[in-house]
Amino acid sequence: MKKTTVYTVFKALASLLLLLMTAWGGFALWYHVAGGAAVREEVVLLWAALGIATLALWWRRRSARVLLPWLTAMAIMMAWWSMIAPGSNLIWSDDVAREINSRVDGSVVTLDNVRNFDWRSDTDYTPRWETRSYDLDQLRAIDVAMSYWMGPAVAHTLVSFAFADGRHLTFSIEIRKQRGESFSAVAGFFKHFQMVLVAADERDILRVRTNARGEDMYLYRVKMPAADMRSLFLSYLGEADQLKRQPRYYNTLTANCTTVVFEMVRRIDPGLPLDWRLLASGYLDRYLYDIGALAGSGDFAARKQAAHITARAIAAGTADDFSERIRR
Repeated sequence: MKKTTVYTVFKALASLLLLLMTAWGGFALWYHVAGGAAVREEVVLLWAALGIATLALWWRRRSARVLLPWLTAMAIMMAWWSMIAPGSNLIWSDDVAREINSRVDGSVVTLDNVRNFDWRSDTDYTPRWETRSYDLDQLRAIDVAMSYWMGPAVAHTLVSFAFADGRHLTFSIEIRKQRGESFSAVAGFFKHFQMVLVAADERDILRVRTNARGEDMYLYRVKMPAADMRSLFLSYLGEADQLKRQPRYYNTLTANCTTVVFEMVRRIDPGLPLDWRLLASGYLDRYLYDIGALAGSGDFAARKQAAHITARAIAAGTADDFSERIRR
């Protein structure tokens, strides 16, 4: 291959990288520059103009020296980006306003700030935070709930622990929205949302998704030894403590409701295989089936059909035995 051809291919690839980094920088500025929308628009337009002008000059003059101003600006931006840290004195939405506090005494775990809201709609609810105790010697099962809200490839993952007395406690990794905010998958790539771990009654955290938000939910029983179930429960408490000590940003791709849980489970079972379906969380159930982690009988289609609880959750409504009804 001639040198000119090699150089042209390299230059084309480098130009594509420059465009991608310019686009990334534009989003970073949009979500973090202080001021109103007009200010953000001006800053983003100036940044985009710098990238496009740099690229045009490079192809016209064929001298890499024209890249220096953009490279300098990009280096400054990366340094600025690395210094963006989670805030602490923010006004959070009611449903993520409190963090879990836990105390362990032998096999008994006491949790403060267990959420048990009474949801009438997604915006009409009665807040209720409770202190509850659970005996880990009475832990009997684990269920994984998958709630679909944006097509078949994306689902929110929740893990519910069942105890011998019939109670269920559900843990959910969620974005910690500020009051008035709504979720954006794009914003989730750009340090816009912090992460919070919610512990809640199923009648709250499952019902709000099926009955108030209109999401479609599946509930799967997972095969896991008793010792591992206990370890996972305690891992959630450790994650909650870590988030309080060192707040962490949610990331739509790498630090979300599925990948964080996978990290905890893999510390218990290091042999757990990596798989693309951990990123496309809507297919997590098939991944669990393929590695033999789903309880029950029949092929995957039969288990998926049996796991579909949306209609049962809607029918159960506000019943005290909500958890029992969705499992019938």
